[in-house]
Amino acid sequence: MSRTVLITGGAKGIGFAIAEEFIKDHNVAIVWNTEPPKDNLSGAHLIQADLTKAGSCNAVIEDLMTHFGRLDVIVNNAGLVRATPIGDFSADAHRAILDVNLLVPCDLLNAAMPHLKSGASIVNISSINATMPPKAAAIYGASKAALNLWTKAMAKELGPLGVRVNAVAPGAIAVSHRPRSSELTELFVKDTALGRPGQPDDIAPVVRFLSSDAAKFITGEILTVSGGYRL
Repeated sequence: MSRTVLITGGAKGIGFAIAEEFIKDHNVAIVWNTEPPKDNLSGAHLIQADLTKAGSCNAVIEDLMTHFGRLDVIVNNAGLVRATPIGDFSADAHRAILDVNLLVPCDLLNAAMPHLKSGASIVNISSINATMPPKAAAIYGASKAALNLWTKAMAKELGPLGVRVNAVAPGAIAVSHRPRSSELTELFVKDTALGRPGQPDDIAPVVRFLSSDAAKFITGEILTVSGGYRL
């Protein structure tokens, strides 16, 4: 039976690759904020929303339920990466990172709870920066570290309901909408056991696995997918 998957930040990069992975045999809803998918993803239901706005998460879930009538998987992929060097402290800028990376998944889950049944799955997209602090981007790393802890806490809280919660922590992933310099890419590759940067389609099948019945006894885990970065 086809399941319904909700993917935030699914218009490009890792989120779009995840949508491509699921659309093969699942119902897929993509939440996008500022820019819709440029590539065609036939059959996907597109929902425009700024999930940081009050009431947006509830509206998204209502839209999805009206369109598909059920919700089985939530992939919290939407994220905000922003430099936050201590010398340029801005409370608003720091809060924006925490809002997108931590509070939105919490708000979305809260809105979805009445519709999640035993067997449902939540997969959060974290980062290796949760445990390897990024230079001049400490709040981004801290937001992902908090997301990891929230993942484990929700796994414990929702376990009795039969709802699993896990996270995937990508390493350096090459995405066209946010390209790295050749010098920075070379540094990442030098420290990666597999000798190459990751691609979005390296992450998507892992998300699918954690969402599937093949992972039915896996919850509260943070699965690093980095090609062996800094082993």
